Amino acid sequence: MRRYALFLLSVVVISLFAPAAFAQGGAPAAVSTTNWVALAAGFSMAIASVGGAIGQGMATAHACEGLARNPGAEGAIRFALIFGLVLIESMALYTFAIIFLKVK
Repeated sequence: MRRYALFLLSVVVISLFAPAAFAQGGAPAAVSTTNWVALAAGFSMAIASVGGAIGQGMATAHACEGLARNPGAEGAIRFALIFGLVLIESMALYTFAIIFLKVK
């Protein structure tokens, strides 16, 4: 508990001092030609794809495990598997749609 409280206190302290570090003035920086929105969009799509792939793999593995243990529940397990895969895939598609709208 003490370690958690120390960690939380350090996060609060860093959060309080971070705005002062970024608020310093100075000479204007050179104009950057890097499209950071597109770069961040690529990383976010990669993270969403990896998360979706891991989720789909785990769902399929557990559905196969459930079918091996109880073949009589095939219909219910198949329905739950397909429904879960649709929801997992829709999250990746929502990420892609948001990225597409943001980067255009």
